[in-house]
Amino acid sequence: MLDSKKVKLGIAPIAWTNDDMPDLGKENTFDQCLSEAALAGFKGTEVGNKYPKDVNVLKKALELRGLEIASAWFSSFLTTKPYEETETEFVKHRDFLHDLGAKVIVVAEQGHSVQGQLETAVFDGKYYFNEEEWKLFGNGLNKLGKLANDKGMKLVYHHHMGTGVQTTEEIDKLMSITDENLVYLLFDSGHLVYSGEDHIAILKKYINRIKHVHLKDVRAEIVKKVKDEKLSFLNGVRLGAFTVPGDGSINFETIFKILAENNYEGWLLVEAEQDPAKANPFEYAVKARKYIKEKCGI
Repeated sequence: MLDSKKVKLGIAPIAWTNDDMPDLGKENTFDQCLSEAALAGFKGTEVGNKYPKDVNVLKKALELRGLEIASAWFSSFLTTKPYEETETEFVKHRDFLHDLGAKVIVVAEQGHSVQGQLETAVFDGKYYFNEEEWKLFGNGLNKLGKLANDKGMKLVYHHHMGTGVQTTEEIDKLMSITDENLVYLLFDSGHLVYSGEDHIAILKKYINRIKHVHLKDVRAEIVKKVKDEKLSFLNGVRLGAFTVPGDGSINFETIFKILAENNYEGWLLVEAEQDPAKANPFEYAVKARKYIKEKCGI
C-alpha cells in the first residue's frame, strides 16, 4: 500500500474546463471546479486557465476548501526559439508556483508539437527531433532544472502525445542527455498506453527519477479509432480517448504496487480530459476517488 503520509492525491481541472479547447466546459467555473474536487475527496489540484493569477486570491480559495496546488503545466520552446525566451517565462512560472507552495514544475516541449493542432493526425503527423534539436533541448532542460533547484523545486518532464518526447526511445534519449539531479520524469499512464508503449517497463526503469504521476486511463477502442482514421489528438479527446482510472483499459493495480514497493513520495494526479457535457466532472471525480481508495488504500 502507498503511504498516505508521503503521497498526496489530487485531480486536474482539465476535466471541468479544457485549456486547449475552451469550449469544452466553458460553463464550468473555477469555484465549481475547486469545490467539486474537494467534495470528491481530493487534496490538491494543478493550475488551470480559469484559476486566479493573483497568488493571494488563489490561496484563499484553496484554503477555504482544504486544497493545495501540486503544480502547473509549462510549455517550453527550446527547439524552436532562443533559450532566453523560455527561461524568462519559466522563471515567472516557477516563482508563481513557489509562492503557492508547489514542489514540482511540469514541463513539456511544444517546439514542433502537434498536440494542439485540430486537423493534424497525432500519430502520422508527429515530429521527430534531429540531433541538433536534441542537444538544444537537453541543455535547455538542464538549465531550467537548475533554476527550479535554486528554489528547492524539481522540474518534472511530461512525455506527451504529439510532441517530440512521446515514445520509449524518446524518453530514453531524454533521460540520457539530462542531468539526473536536475531533470526528473512525470509518469503519465494514459499517454504511454495511448502511444503503444510498455508503461510498466518505463515505470520500473525510471522509478527513481519519477517525481510526479498523472493517473490517466484510456478507452482502447477510441485510441484505435484515432490511429486507424488518422485523427488529431484534440479530436481524440472530444471522442473520449481518455477517462479516469478504473473506467478504461489500464490495470492500475500494478502501477500502484510498483510505486508502493519503491516508496514513491509526491503527488498522484487524476487527469482525464473529456467533454464535460458527456462525462460529468464531479461524477467522474467521485468514480476515480472511489477506485483509487479501493486499489491503493489512500
